[in-house]
Amino acid sequence: MHSSLFQQILRTDVAGMPLEWVDYREAVRLYHTEQIAYECGSPLMRVHGGINAASGLRSVLSLSSIIATHGTPQIGMLRRSDYAPPLNNFALFKRDAFLCLYCGETFPGGQLSRDHVTPISQGGKDAWTNVVTACRRCNHYKAGRTPEQAALQLLAVPFTPTYAEYIYLKGRRVLADQMEYLLAHFPRSSPLHARLSRLSAAGDAPGWTG
Repeated sequence: MHSSLFQQILRTDVAGMPLEWVDYREAVRLYHTEQIAYECGSPLMRVHGGINAASGLRSVLSLSSIIATHGTPQIGMLRRSDYAPPLNNFALFKRDAFLCLYCGETFPGGQLSRDHVTPISQGGKDAWTNVVTACRRCNHYKAGRTPEQAALQLLAVPFTPTYAEYIYLKGRRVLADQMEYLLAHFPRSSPLHARLSRLSAAGDAPGWTG
């Protein structure tokens, strides 16, 4: 099967707010139900459908990497300063660039864990601002202590991603034009903005996975 069939498509609302990733099947459904307002991404693939009984021609649909759909969800909630997206390990590890924030080494996801900076046993919460990526060795060594109690240096301050940043963090493979689009919706002060802008300037990818 062609690799582009596994490529995620970025869906936005008519105002351009990033909403979610969809696969090509969902994109085709949105096209056929006339929910596409416009396209602003690069051509991604062509999907062949059935044969028209009247013309004898086979239908062909061209899919773009970014599509805007009619209707506006509750974007006011998504833009609130206290909005916090769901916390999951894949997004957390990607937020921290797959680095252990104690020893500073990079690891594959299977060798990383979620560490609570202030342990749950000491009143810490399972929230974005209290969790960091840690290798299993450092997490085991830190155990139920704070970094100060374990004499460990935390290499970065954990932060809650905005909704647009969370969309990026959920992406399994982000194409260059999708990344550029998402970057425009990141806060300028965001650590992700600074990191990914450097990658973009260096001409990395065509797609980013971490």
